[in-house]
Order: sequence, then C-alpha cells, then structure tokens
Amino acid sequence: MRLLFISDFTEQFPYRLLRGILDYSRRTGQVWEVCKMPPSFKKEIGLKKFVAWAKRWRADAVIGQFSPKDDVSLFRKNGIVAIAQDYVSPFSSIPNITADYGLTGSMAAERFFGHGFKNFGFFGYSGVCWSDGRLEGFRRRLEAEGLGDKLHVYDRQQINSLWNYDRPELLQWLLTLPKPIGIFACDDNQAEILVEACHVAGINVPMDVAIIGVDNDEVTCNLSSPAITSIEMDIEKAGYEAAEMAAHMVEDANYKGEDVVIKPVSVVGRASTGIVATKDEVVATAIRYIYDNRSRKILVSDVLRQVPVSRRLLEQRFKDVVGTTIYNMMSVLRMEYFAHQLITTNDTISEIAARMDEPDTKSISRRFRELKGCTPSEYRNRELRKLGV
Repeated sequence: MRLLFISDFTEQFPYRLLRGILDYSRRTGQVWEVCKMPPSFKKEIGLKKFVAWAKRWRADAVIGQFSPKDDVSLFRKNGIVAIAQDYVSPFSSIPNITADYGLTGSMAAERFFGHGFKNFGFFGYSGVCWSDGRLEGFRRRLEAEGLGDKLHVYDRQQINSLWNYDRPELLQWLLTLPKPIGIFACDDNQAEILVEACHVAGINVPMDVAIIGVDNDEVTCNLSSPAITSIEMDIEKAGYEAAEMAAHMVEDANYKGEDVVIKPVSVVGRASTGIVATKDEVVATAIRYIYDNRSRKILVSDVLRQVPVSRRLLEQRFKDVVGTTIYNMMSVLRMEYFAHQLITTNDTISEIAARMDEPDTKSISRRFRELKGCTPSEYRNRELRKLGV
C-alpha cells in the first residue's frame, strides 16, 4: 500500500494519525509505504500536476488537507483513493476525517462550569468547519445553562495565515473582556497564541483568563507557560479507521467510504485552568496569593495574613468555593510547577527543589509521586519521550 499524506507536520495531529495507520499496518501484516508531504507542495504546483505526480509515484491512496476549490474527483479518475482531513469545509464526493465538534465544545463548557466561571470566550476562525463546529457546541451548552449572553467571540483570523494574527486587535479584545473568564480556543495552537497575548497584555493566566485548547498536543501544551489544558481526541483510532477504509476502497472500486469521526476523550487538566473563578473577594485573594507563590514554600499562615478573616472562616469559605483545602491547593499547584520545571529545564531534581525552597529532595519527590503516580525522574523521562527529546 502506497500512501501520500499531505498535512502540516509542525503539529502532532498528523503524527498521531500516522501512529494509527502504523497500528493498522502491524495488525493486518500489510506493508504501508508512506510519503509525507506539506500542503505547500500541492499548492505550489496545482492539483492537476500534483495528481499526475501522485500517479507517477504509483500512489494507491492520499490522505490530506484540501482547499474547497480543489477538484478532488481527479484522484479517483486516476485510480487513486482520496480521503480529506478537515481543513476548511468537508467534501461530499470523498470521505472526510472529521470530528464530533459539538461534543468537544460542550466538554470545554462543562470544564469551565466545574471551575465556577460565569464569563466565557471563544478564540478561533470564522468559516472553518472545525472551529465553527466547536464554537457552536460551546455556545449551545452555555445557552442550555442560560449563559449564552456571557459568550464573547473573537474569530477574525484567517486560516490561510495560520501564524499571522492581528496582535493589537486581539490584545484589545482581551483587555475589554470581563474577568475572570474562561476562553475556549479552537485548537492548541490558538491556545498558545492566547497565552502569549495575555502575557503581553499583562493579564494573568489562569487567575484572570483560564484557557482550554483542543488536540492535547504534548509539545505545544507542555512548553507553554503556564501549561495548557486541552481536550484529548482519539486521533490514533481515527488513523486506524482511515487506513482500514482506504485499504477497503483500494480493493473495491465500488466502495465509496464514509466519514471517520474523531471523538473527544477527556479534558487533560494543566495549569492554564488551575484555579476557580469566584466573586468571593477573600477566597479570590487567597487563591491569587497561592498561585503567585507556587514556586516558593509558603504556609497556610502566610495565606491567612493576606485576608481579614479567621483561619476557620477562610478554610470554610475556601472549601465551599474551591472544593478542597487551602493546603491541598498549595500542594497541587507546587507539584504542577515542579512538573513544568522538569520538562522545560535541564536542571537536576535537587536544583529545582532548592530553587523552590525544598532542601529535602526525598520529601518533594515523595509528594510528587503521590500526586503523579511516578517519581520525578520517571515523569521527566516519560514526558520528554512524548516531546521527542
């Protein structure tokens, strides 16, 4: 089986699809020869010449990003099976690798509800099926809770200028939003742009703006500061199903195939949603102090000095709002900070611990293992492997 795969390989999404294809190849004993190609090559020479090139390469199938104007029927006319990866809009003449966009948007809303947010934003593209679909799922879930009028949308970006965005306009939008607010980004790349824009605007993430992305791109999410919460999609399964369908379509010219729908699996929580939104000024002050000081060792008594209430009253109000104790939140945020340092620096565990006012490496390692289920060394090795380092 000879497959042409046209996608943006700056992201993990196509590689995860490839892992699913590889899994299908291994399970069936078929040999798949895959040629990875950026969309720019097709765009540069035009679709007709690209199809001719694919035919000379003796491609059996092509999976790729196609523009709405592409005459994808040219592939089948030349004996090549074609499957579209959702880019701008789905095709009716060939199968699409798409996703349950509505459910994805609903999951993001549910996560923000769980953190107490009452104001919401969406950051994405207009006129792009996967962004529009996620926005609609997000909007419907908010409307079901009577919060549709609390949604603020920024969708002025163009899909054909993925890395160029109007920073002044975006900054102005962020600055005028009600705070605190939970913003759902249409994917992890846009979530990363949001984090960067918030830093430039002097907006605290997650205290003022909490952010959720989509696809759980390990590189993008973990190298952001703070690390980005994202919705995990079952991409490998979609790759397997697409490979299975392509093989069937090659064997049976009458089989037209059907859309492969990627399902959202879960929300992978990281620091970009590491707090809860509350109008209780006392609790909000305590949360902000804990978050701002997560890199150093503080005590509950230090938190108490920031607010004009007794320990008993603060503990009660804090647990009512956050759902956990002050001490537990301090511990979780410190371990998340420790985890981020393990991935983003080459410092030894003892050096990171010392920088966090933790001279007893064994103590912080034990607490880390209780939270993460592995030692700091195991965590670092595992996450760096995921990042390809």
